[in-house]
Amino acid sequence: MESELGKGTENQISSKVEKIKQEFDAELFRARGHQVVDLLADYLSRVSNRQVEAVLPDIVPLAMLDQWPADFPDQGNGDWLKLVQQAVAQSNHLHHPRYVGHQTTAPLPLATLMEFVSDFLNNSSAVYEMGPADVAMEKRVIDWMAGVIGFDRHADGVFTSGGTIGNLTALLAARQVQSSTNAWTEGVDSKEGLAVLVSEQCHYSVSRAISIMGLGENAVHLLPVNDTFQIGLPDVEKTYRHLHQHGRKVMALVVNGCSTATGTYDPLEDLAAFCRQNHIWLHVDGAHGAVALLSKKYRGLLRGIEQADSVVWDAHKMLLMPALTTAVIFRNGDHSYDAFAQKASYLFSKSAHEEWYNFAHRTIECTKSMMGLKLYICLSVLGTRFFCDYVDAMYDLTQEFAQKIKARADFELAALPQSNIICFRYLKRGLDESGLNDLQQQIRNCILRTGRFYLVQTDLKGKRFLRCTIINPLTTIADLIELLDVVATSA
Repeated sequence: MESELGKGTENQISSKVEKIKQEFDAELFRARGHQVVDLLADYLSRVSNRQVEAVLPDIVPLAMLDQWPADFPDQGNGDWLKLVQQAVAQSNHLHHPRYVGHQTTAPLPLATLMEFVSDFLNNSSAVYEMGPADVAMEKRVIDWMAGVIGFDRHADGVFTSGGTIGNLTALLAARQVQSSTNAWTEGVDSKEGLAVLVSEQCHYSVSRAISIMGLGENAVHLLPVNDTFQIGLPDVEKTYRHLHQHGRKVMALVVNGCSTATGTYDPLEDLAAFCRQNHIWLHVDGAHGAVALLSKKYRGLLRGIEQADSVVWDAHKMLLMPALTTAVIFRNGDHSYDAFAQKASYLFSKSAHEEWYNFAHRTIECTKSMMGLKLYICLSVLGTRFFCDYVDAMYDLTQEFAQKIKARADFELAALPQSNIICFRYLKRGLDESGLNDLQQQIRNCILRTGRFYLVQTDLKGKRFLRCTIINPLTTIADLIELLDVVATSA
């Protein structure tokens, strides 16, 4: 009886496994792969040639939800290619030359193929044994980026999932280094009065990170910005003295290189000297703008960054990689181990410093995608000059766009752009500031309904501006001139 029962169970398992094994058939995978690549190649051709009219489909969230029901069948019978076609059609078309919205790039086709390889291999590079090749590639790319920043051979770092986690990682290390107690073992000591100086134009992830760290909102001290949206040394000095006099310890200064809203760079050189003199950790949020270091023409915008203690640099923005790939780089590589000073005997057999190749010592992820692979291969195949030329082209195009805006009396620039981010607004006679703010919102809503362009907006010093990120290499000055015309006719 036991033998028959065992045989029956074995047959049932074999039958179930056989159905699953069919999905791992190499030829089925090959056929589907060709179909997907053909679909996306055709899409790339249409969208880059402006044959796809709407950059963003005009479908409100609830209506979109209705188009994706959750009535999943017990037995599979779905047309997978039809579902992919629907997903492509209803997505925001970042490859469209008239996508000038958020700081999310149209990734290089080569990089997306490497993402495909990464997803297929599914190696986790947080632990060397789970992703040996990618660990080596990530280490080489981090070393290269550190050299571009101007750090010496003592620098080190790691890739993590986005600038938000990157800023948190850097500030956790800063707290561990600057605090007189060990927060990992003793918890946060509120009596120590740690404070962080932050530009009012810093990304929201900075203040969020400080709260996550248990320091509280009272630890965040916003620094005012000037007419070009940069912080200045006098305000840093004034705030530092005030906090020092009240028994607070300034743990870190977070500066923009460049800011998200306006794309402006803080004056790093002067601020770095002040931090060094007063033993303050200097963190540069270079998620978007650190890439200017590759350009001989624009590298000066980051003069002094080599004195920073930590730098965050997103590859999924101006290095044309798919999201998410963020480098967190420390001038003193030993500090890269301070952010997550924990032990996990089931993963690690040696100390963190001995196991540089187990990145989980230094990042919040225990499962980490193969972030090094796509950038390493693209750098190797295309060369660094390719990316330098791209940065120059996008920054130059934004400068040209600014001149077109200045030439039109019915438009106003928030400030002359320093990067490929630009903010402007349409002016209409007879409207006060409140009316002008409402007008910008109306203009954007009108443009989104037509889908002819995708752009965003931001509020600066009480004024609302339309905001563009010139990030698609296929965008031309003709596209941007037409955008101004569309804005005017939408008012």
